[in-house]
Amino acid sequence: MTIAELSPRVGSGEVSPVEIVTGCLERITARRDLNAFVSVQADRALEDARAATAEIAAGRYRGPLHGIPVSIKDLIDVAGVPTTAGSAVPPLHPEADAPVVRRLREAGAILIGKTNLHEFAFGTTSDETAFGAVHHPLDYARSAGGSSGGAAVALVEGMCLASIGTDTGGSIRIPSAACGIVGLKPTFGELPVVGIVPLSTTCDHVGPMTLSVEDARILFDALRASAVKKPAEAGPFTFGVPTGYLLERLDPEIREALTTVRSQLSRAGHAVTDVAIPNAQSTPDIYLHIVLPEASHYHAATLESDPSGYSPGIRLRLEMGRYLLAEDYVRAMQLRARLAAAVDAALRQCDALLLPSLPVVAPILGATTVDLDGNPEPVRAATLRLTQMFNLTGHPAIAVPAGRNRASLPIGMQLVGERNRTDRLLAIAAGVERQITVGFGSVGGGAG
Repeated sequence: MTIAELSPRVGSGEVSPVEIVTGCLERITARRDLNAFVSVQADRALEDARAATAEIAAGRYRGPLHGIPVSIKDLIDVAGVPTTAGSAVPPLHPEADAPVVRRLREAGAILIGKTNLHEFAFGTTSDETAFGAVHHPLDYARSAGGSSGGAAVALVEGMCLASIGTDTGGSIRIPSAACGIVGLKPTFGELPVVGIVPLSTTCDHVGPMTLSVEDARILFDALRASAVKKPAEAGPFTFGVPTGYLLERLDPEIREALTTVRSQLSRAGHAVTDVAIPNAQSTPDIYLHIVLPEASHYHAATLESDPSGYSPGIRLRLEMGRYLLAEDYVRAMQLRARLAAAVDAALRQCDALLLPSLPVVAPILGATTVDLDGNPEPVRAATLRLTQMFNLTGHPAIAVPAGRNRASLPIGMQLVGERNRTDRLLAIAAGVERQITVGFGSVGGGAG
């Protein structure tokens, strides 16, 4: 069940938070082989569930998250629980919750555990982690995406009803697409990233991963501690499909799914048009010249004193950032502003951009390349291709399920909206959610 479906039954007392939490804990135990969690706070979760049950029975129902179990990516501080960031580097020991965690508690949510991730969020496959690679719930040999891979698996396997992830280059949207769920990256700066281990202060975002767009709105309300004003408009909308770089290299089945979605939206009365984003091909260079030095700056002291805790791939990327020139960083920041203006211009022609979230389905764990239109491309570059631009520009973006390929692996589409209009993007996504899943598999990719 989605939160929107289940919460009225919790509020009425028909379903107890203790039942829900107990079921989630049983799923966590049953599928430990997937490595979704770094730590599980079972005793605290059950204690909070009993308290929520009593509170609701006494007529003090707080809203749709009251008594609902939520997982937290282990990059985010939870008081009294180590923040490992998926690394063997000594963890942080926070004494206070991150603001987003505090807001969830205030809404009545129950924190069930902290999820596994690509080490320090510096990857897209969740296989570089001190706690074992995160496995895809539909194919154990495949990646669940990253860096919020454990968060996605926990959700689709019924280990929680929502997950909180972070997104610096696509780390919410990539695993959401790979696993067949909804993942929202809000506008940059809209949600606080205080109490979250940084990767890049220019590109870091935090946001919800859920089974539906409505659930994403419920979580977003709580995370920003104010209700989202729902725009009255219900469409029809105009969707802009970017030409050139973003769509020039796609797996054939991803391209076929995009064509199908375009047709579905057109039949539903929406307009779908092509739009240009000049200089989109410069995105990877801009991204690397910003993210690498910012990440290296945060890790500088540990790289000097005790670098042995980092996995080889992560250490290499962090070391690379130490040798980039300051003028390259400044130039990249200037180009980033131009790229943001180009996306703004494209969005003046449409209500939202439409493109896949991933150019491929979930890659094989340990693979170094994937095939795109008959050409090998490094996995990291390929999986970031369609998402990292909107971390640089700060535009809100949401991944929504859009069916499965012939091997029954999920495919995700991405909608991108105007900056500081995440509320409108959610309304647009909710309006088309069912239209782009009709005829495909069910929402979600797990058995739970």
